[in-house]
Amino acid sequence: MKLLEDRILKDGIIKEGGIVKVDSFLNHQMDIGLIGELGREFHRLFGDEGVTKILTVEASGIGIACIAAQYFGVPVVFAKKSESKNLDGGVYTAPVTSYTKGKEYIIRVSDKFIGADDRVLIIDDFLAKGKAVLGLKSIVEQAGATLVGAGICIEKGFQEGGRLLREVGIRVESLAIVELDENGGIKFRE
Repeated sequence: MKLLEDRILKDGIIKEGGIVKVDSFLNHQMDIGLIGELGREFHRLFGDEGVTKILTVEASGIGIACIAAQYFGVPVVFAKKSESKNLDGGVYTAPVTSYTKGKEYIIRVSDKFIGADDRVLIIDDFLAKGKAVLGLKSIVEQAGATLVGAGICIEKGFQEGGRLLREVGIRVESLAIVELDENGGIKFRE
């Protein structure tokens, strides 16, 4: 998506270790006009899939998922990274390792919010190693729901997550696939 690619080139920063920093417009300070266009694009890509729920992991994916959900007219469910007294009853859980934080979490979703009749679209800001999407996929499977795909804002094409997810049969639609050029700068996969 050219709009997102242009913004990454303008305001994105590559840090050591392949960290793509877009916190000035996507996942700390949020450019709502831009995110609205991302949501519109996710709907164009997945609008014919009968999506009934959008699923993400706290925290960076929540805002993007909420704006995308407006185009689908469905609720957003987010997996929590910590235990909560508010999670009562049955809970689906899965381990997830955060690439940027280098930490493993057990994510949790109440079984009240995803069921066997749901058609779930995963939305997230980044795809690096694919661990968050695989954890969310596990939760969808535990619920007996159908995973229709994963909508990713920025995929790190220089890491294996996108390939891994596609190899296990997940439809992945990334709006920008970032590669690194020979100088460590940003370029995009066509």
